[in-house]
Amino acid sequence: MHNGVAESGIEERVKRWGRELGFDAIAIAGTELGEEEARLMDWLARGWHGGMEYMQRHGARRARPAELVPGTVSVITARLNYTPPGARETREALDDRTAAFISRYALGRDYHKVLRNKLQALADRMVRELGEFHYRVFTDSAPVMEVALAARSGLGWRGKHTLLLSRDAGSLFFLGELFVSLDLRRDAPVTEHCGTCARCIEACPTRAIVAPYQLDARRCISYLTIEHAGSIPEELRAPMGNRIYGCDDCQAACPWNKYAKTANGPDFAVRHGLDAAALVDLFAWTEAQFDTRMEGSAIRRIGHERWLRNIAVALGNAPASRAVVDALRSRREHPSAVVREHVAWALARHEAAAA
Repeated sequence: MHNGVAESGIEERVKRWGRELGFDAIAIAGTELGEEEARLMDWLARGWHGGMEYMQRHGARRARPAELVPGTVSVITARLNYTPPGARETREALDDRTAAFISRYALGRDYHKVLRNKLQALADRMVRELGEFHYRVFTDSAPVMEVALAARSGLGWRGKHTLLLSRDAGSLFFLGELFVSLDLRRDAPVTEHCGTCARCIEACPTRAIVAPYQLDARRCISYLTIEHAGSIPEELRAPMGNRIYGCDDCQAACPWNKYAKTANGPDFAVRHGLDAAALVDLFAWTEAQFDTRMEGSAIRRIGHERWLRNIAVALGNAPASRAVVDALRSRREHPSAVVREHVAWALARHEAAAA
């Protein structure tokens, strides 16, 4: 039988198979996200999604798993820790303004591929053991409200920074989902444990967390360095500091992340010394070098132009030196108007400081 209610023990078996595949936690949710849908529509109406037009395009379907994938009855949610073992400490990396800061999740392999492969392996195991059923794998690659589903399944609660928090793992993990046509027993949500703490809100360099549980993505450094195309608003460049891909400040400030665990296995180990790489060295990469060295990394998705744009801003915020100024001057005539604009801004910063 394919019905989780009629065939007892399926849920425990699925969780065990998930752990055997390397997931750090597996839980099960239903498909009802009524409250979350209302918050999503309000967020979109405020325009806080910025240039992420796909969010507006999918609209309410993001909060309706059974509409997104017809036949979906249950959602299996999965958690995978990503903190790279031995990586330079976040605060140390942020304080070294001559080095690039890259969000800890992006220092190793592209998580999309890692999670997709593990979720597909779990689905394959379920089909072998339980028989055929309809399913679909999601790894931050489609309009899925993964934090809401994970919270509904009891993997954690939504923190004030809008990310999922767990008492035993903080927030330094990836989430993935398996939409299935099986009627599985749901796990109960857990209670929230943020209390009166507001450290994540206070830590945000650009004040993107406008209120508890409310994020204006247009001001978020992760959005600006990864999702946003074109020119970065001038008033947000200085607060970006040396952050060239993503931002971990709200997570670094969260007390629950003292319980965060390092990743198991080699997938998320630091590549190319990116946890402590000098800005001037990364800025010198040609497009071919960028494509080759970032192969298999989530960073490759932003492309070389956005990579140079982000580093130009970081160089503008770096301590003045001959190496920094020479690096910026080397890109003054870059074919991209976006790169040239940010290089000019950075050089003007150093010239003003020198004067």
